[in-house]
This record gives sequence, structure tokens and C-alpha cells, in this order.
Amino acid sequence: MGKIAVITDSNSGITQAQAKELGIQVLPMPFYINDELFLEDVTLTQEDFYKRLAENADVKTTQPAPGDVIELWEKALEEYDQIVYIPMSSGLSSSCETACMLAQDYDGKVQVVNNQRISVTQRQSVLDAMAMAQAGKSAEEIRAILEETKFDSDIYITVDTLKYLKKGGRLTPAAAAIGTVLNLKPVLRIKGEKLDAFSKTRGWKAAKKAMITAVVEGMAREFPGCEGPEEIHIAAAYTGSREDAQEWLEELQEAFPGYPIHMDPLSLSVACHIGPGARAVTYTRALHI
Repeated sequence: MGKIAVITDSNSGITQAQAKELGIQVLPMPFYINDELFLEDVTLTQEDFYKRLAENADVKTTQPAPGDVIELWEKALEEYDQIVYIPMSSGLSSSCETACMLAQDYDGKVQVVNNQRISVTQRQSVLDAMAMAQAGKSAEEIRAILEETKFDSDIYITVDTLKYLKKGGRLTPAAAAIGTVLNLKPVLRIKGEKLDAFSKTRGWKAAKKAMITAVVEGMAREFPGCEGPEEIHIAAAYTGSREDAQEWLEELQEAFPGYPIHMDPLSLSVACHIGPGARAVTYTRALHI
């Protein structure tokens, strides 16, 4: 079996420094801020991003340039025989569709995984791909397994402010105004390619309780008989500062004792639509490789 390179994008939450430690490559996602181009974790830090967001800068997401994707693949193929490329969910960006088109010119050497993950769940797919490559599976086999299990994961998110949902057109100005007055905290759900409203709660305490309950019930409903960290991965994510999010991680550790809970910042592609202060929890069935 030939050498397999695992490549993802920065929506996975994997930083450039972490990528070097893991032995993978991460394509930085591009952003336009007031019409100036920035690359996530290369020319744009989390701190700078939220500073510009607070200044009401005009932030626009875009997909990586095809030339940048091809350049990364070509360089990897100088050292590796095959590539497993894991981009962000096709339901949230057209970058996956573009990558699939580009891969057609590589005679199967580049396998693009459309398993509709993002953030810590996308990161888990990367770790699973690495484990499968080390176990001797081909790039095509890895892609097939990751796509077959794409619905074995759920993300629940609640936001601190309705401002960005209104700005992005997901809430009408009237609904946002009423929600702010009533201190409503919407809980959103990402499963597969869809970002949907899950529930409405009043206040942070109720929103966090709703997310934890959704995870407990979802695990029991979707993965009966699966218990413990060997069977299910639980992870957390946030927007804004890690210090502020530490309390959320501790609440999850208390709710799910025995689970090693990894927490990452949500990718900036998500953060620009929901703003700072958001909290998320995910669960993903473990792959037995």
C-alpha cells in the first residue's frame, strides 16, 4: 500500500502548528475583511478576527482558490502516493464540490471526503483517516468509510447574541428584537449538511441544559448500547476567548464523567455567522479500525 497524505482545511479547528505535530497539512480558509484578503491562522488570528468583528467590519467568507488547492495537492504528491482530502461540510460551503471536480484530474490519487463535518467533528474525521491509513487502508477505502458514517455525529450550538443571525438573514429584525428583549437563546443543530433551529430557551442556563439533554437523549436513541469513550467521542467548541469558555468545558466534564472532552475554537467560517460567546457540544460514534 502506498503512502497516504491526510489533508484538511482550517474549518477542522486544527491549527498550522498542530498540523505539523500530527504530520498532516491544513489548507487555510480565506476571508475578506473590508475587502482585504486574510487567511485563517496564517495572516488572521482568532484575536484579530473578533477584534474586527467587534468593530463591525465587513466580513465575508469565500472558498479557497482552486489554484491553492491544486498547489497543495501537487506538493503532497511529490512525497505521497495518495491523498485523503477532508474539507468542510458540502452543506455549508461549495469548497467541497470544487475539490471533487478538481480531483477528477488525478486518476483516483486524490480522494475527497464529503462526510459533511465541521469543527471538532471534522477534526475527528481527520484523526480517523490517519488511523485508517496507518492500519493499511487505501485512500478510497478511507473515503468510503468516512462517508458511510457521516450521520454518526451531531452538533448543538447556542449563541450569545442574535445580532449575527439577524445580519446573516437567519432571523428577521423583528424576531431578533423580540428575542433580545425576552433573553431567548436559540439552540441550533448541525447534522449532515443542515444547520437547523433545534429549540428556543430563555437564558444561558436553560440553553446549556437543553444542549446537554439533547446529547444524552441523542446518544441513547441513535447509538443504543454504545457507552463510554471507547464507543462515543464527546467534544466542545466555542467562539470568543477560551478563558470564558472554560466553564462550559467543566460543565460538560461534570455531565459526562469519564469522557476525555476535547475543546477547540469554532472555525471562523462559523463564527462570523454567529458571533462571539457561542457554545457548542458534539457527539460522534467512534470508528473501530
